[in-house]
Amino acid sequence: MYMIGDLQGCHGPFQRLLQTINFSPSRDTLFLLGDLVNRGPDSLAVLRSLVNMGDAAHCLLGNHDLHLLAIWRGVRMPGDKDTAQHILQAPDAADLMDWLRHRQMAILQQGWLMVHAGVLPQWSAAQTLALAAEVEQVLRTPDAHTLTGFLEAMYGNQPAQWHSTLQGYDRLRVIVNALTRLRFCQADGTMEFASKEGAGHAPPDCMPWFKVPARATACTPVAFGHWSTLHGMSGKTPEMVHNTLALDTGCVWGGCLTAARIMPAGEGFELITVPCDAEQNALA
Repeated sequence: MYMIGDLQGCHGPFQRLLQTINFSPSRDTLFLLGDLVNRGPDSLAVLRSLVNMGDAAHCLLGNHDLHLLAIWRGVRMPGDKDTAQHILQAPDAADLMDWLRHRQMAILQQGWLMVHAGVLPQWSAAQTLALAAEVEQVLRTPDAHTLTGFLEAMYGNQPAQWHSTLQGYDRLRVIVNALTRLRFCQADGTMEFASKEGAGHAPPDCMPWFKVPARATACTPVAFGHWSTLHGMSGKTPEMVHNTLALDTGCVWGGCLTAARIMPAGEGFELITVPCDAEQNALA
């Protein structure tokens, strides 16, 4: 079992990583932690590779993946920095988008809870999976109007705090924001989205979500991506911090692509990294 950080369209490094671990779809299972597409040079090739792996690759949805789905449904225009929209001109675009919207928002495997960004401090692992399933159900709906309405309504920062009484789009928006955008929050779980710096640059009254005291998932190892500035170009090696492992090492920004091989019987993990492509390093 391998958990892999954000690909973001970096097909070349992904293929080198697969070669490095001697990946075999009949023997190995990959868990991709979201942001499969966008900002990198070849999101189309990344998606096609993952689709062709079948059950050997389990993929989470990140904020960039959801954004691509919103562009596909016509509720958002591509931004100046978006590089994934060429997928929508591909002859297999419909199949790729259908595959993408059937991916998961959270996974629990071999004792590890996997999300793209974060988990609110009130949520247990079981509750995280249940709430993720609520979003997955809407994304997988056969009703185009329902899907489009959700993708349009998922944007926004409010409500900033989880309450079990939330309903409708407000409820779904909080779940999506926590699982795909969260970095900092207050002790009561109020989310903050303005800051994208490293853990040492928390806004006033905020802290990294994984440092909240008495976090309900504190006893469950959590792997996540999304937060490249925790490592980025600094060369820091991912390590367990408060029982979490951050695996976005900024490949798309000139860093490296990282996988964690989970050992059997709770024997820890081994990190495997490959560098980004030279042209990405030059642009970073």
